[in-house]
Amino acid sequence: MNAENSVAQRHRVVVIGSGFGGLFACKHLRKADVDITLISKTSTHLFQPLLYQVATGILSVGEIAPATRIVLRKQQNTQVIMGEVTDIDLEGGTVTSRLLNRDYVTPFDSLIVAAGAQQSYFGNDHFATYAPGMKTIDDALELRARILGSFEEAELATDQETRDRFMTFVVVGAGPTGVELAGQIAELADRTLDGTFRNIDTRDARVILVEGAGAVLAPMGPKLGAKAHKRLEKMGVEIQLNAIVTNVDARGVTVKDKDGSERRIESACKVWSAGVQASGLGKILADKSKGTEVDRAGRVIVEPDLTIKGYPNVFVVGDLMSVPGVPGQAQGAIQGGTYAAKAIKAETEGKQKVEDRKPFKYFDKGSMATVSRFSAVCQVGKLEFSGFFAWLAWLGLHLWYLVGFRSRFVTVLEWFVSFLGRHRGQMAATEQWVFARLALEALDDPAEALELAKQIGAAENASGNGKSVANSESAKSTEQRAG
Repeated sequence: MNAENSVAQRHRVVVIGSGFGGLFACKHLRKADVDITLISKTSTHLFQPLLYQVATGILSVGEIAPATRIVLRKQQNTQVIMGEVTDIDLEGGTVTSRLLNRDYVTPFDSLIVAAGAQQSYFGNDHFATYAPGMKTIDDALELRARILGSFEEAELATDQETRDRFMTFVVVGAGPTGVELAGQIAELADRTLDGTFRNIDTRDARVILVEGAGAVLAPMGPKLGAKAHKRLEKMGVEIQLNAIVTNVDARGVTVKDKDGSERRIESACKVWSAGVQASGLGKILADKSKGTEVDRAGRVIVEPDLTIKGYPNVFVVGDLMSVPGVPGQAQGAIQGGTYAAKAIKAETEGKQKVEDRKPFKYFDKGSMATVSRFSAVCQVGKLEFSGFFAWLAWLGLHLWYLVGFRSRFVTVLEWFVSFLGRHRGQMAATEQWVFARLALEALDDPAEALELAKQIGAAENASGNGKSVANSESAKSTEQRAG
């Protein structure tokens, strides 16, 4: 038997997703006698916890999203394939992915599904047109352009009502992402942009944090939630609790309060961080596996060893798995991916049989969220603390999990400049980032997309004839792309 045939018969592992779960699974199999194929619809390993810093001009995309191929370049048993997975054949042992309208079929002996989650609008997906989430690079770049563009529009506004609308920023959801975004938008307005405009004072910007529950950072407990609440209010953030967003449009949001009354918040720039929905691959797995179910968020209710019923060779990890007590955070994905990789390695080496697998056990290393520069909240077991030392702990943990020495080095420099000074090094924003989403929607309905572009661009604003030059060009550009 020649070497080529020997390699071809090695155990084939397919990993879906290049997030924490998928990447750590690949890394823990680097010395195993297996062939790995990593399939991802993006070309990067995205460090989602720092996306909000890209959106607010602190970090560049490159620091939090290194190319997956480069990260795994030295791992000779791993091939990276770009494409979106459209089907999984459990009986046949194949994964079908699509890239540029072409389908590719990849066989597997073991499968690790780490496809992650996306923003959930609770059945109102059209809200995304006006309020991007914070799950992808595209979301972060679009939001950065919308934030900076709102200040530019406010500078040109000819009436106070229009100026106030562009100076009002609404963040929906007071979880870690919402709290971090609200704090950074406030600091951006108060520090970085202070004195850079002539017709507006950026310190007059309103940052409103809307939360349907009764507390900020509710999962972290009342003590830390209250600390974050107090710090945000000291920064000028308006916090509205027990307030459910019922509608989002180009000009603002409609909010329903606890007493049932509804009101409007006029705002040109909104961001959504109120919920997550698992990848659609979860339902595909459930439909093709007898007895496997998904929860309300679309996550797969897995067996104790993170597999699905009847298929001990198919693991589900990360945000796509539903395991009691395991939060949808990086730690859960890392530990799940590592567990699956170790199980596959042990079985291919003959050290363990499937029936001898020990159940997955999650080790809770704590939760933390940064509120502003020099201030964060941290929970490690029963220990809870906040303030400057919590902020240092937050910095250290996030640096530890950033991939690559260069990313860590540059991130430290950017943090030093941004937090100790007033400058932010990533303040570029283009019109295309704002309207790219509309351009895609225009493929289905050009007329509607054109109208939305006009609305988002505030067609009534500031050039004497009821339409600004920038907005006119944006609408024209969108119309041309749609055609």
